[in-house]
Amino acid sequence: MATVSVRYIVNNVDEAISFYTDKLGFSLKMHPAPTFAMLNKGDLRLLLSAPSEQGGGGQILSDGRKPEPGGWNRISLQVSNLVSTIETLRKKGAHFRNDIVYGVAGNQILLEDPSGNPIELFEPLQQNE
Repeated sequence: MATVSVRYIVNNVDEAISFYTDKLGFSLKMHPAPTFAMLNKGDLRLLLSAPSEQGGGGQILSDGRKPEPGGWNRISLQVSNLVSTIETLRKKGAHFRNDIVYGVAGNQILLEDPSGNPIELFEPLQQNE
C-alpha cells in the first residue's frame, strides 16, 4: 500500500510531536523548523503545521483566513481492543470528545490531540483477513 499523507494544523508542533509519538506510537521522520514536522505510523504520514507567516501548510491564505486546528475531519486508527486502549490513554492524560459509539461495523471513540484535532480510534466487529 502507498503512503497516505494527512496534514493537521496544530497550535504547538513540539507538543503535538510528543502526543503522537508517546501516546499513539508514531515515529518522527523530520522536524526541520519549529512550525513543521513529519511523523509516520505504518503507511500513514502525518504532517504537522503550526499557523505561521513563514509559508507552508500553516500559512495564512490570500483572503486572510488562518488555518486553525480542530473540526471534525479526522484520521482513523484501527485498534484491536478499544476499551483497553482507552484505559491506557486515559492513564497517560489523554482527552476524549465522547464516550464509545457502538456501530454496526465496529465501535469508535474520538480522542483529541493537544490542539483539539480529533483522532478516531476504531475497533471493527470483524477483523479483515
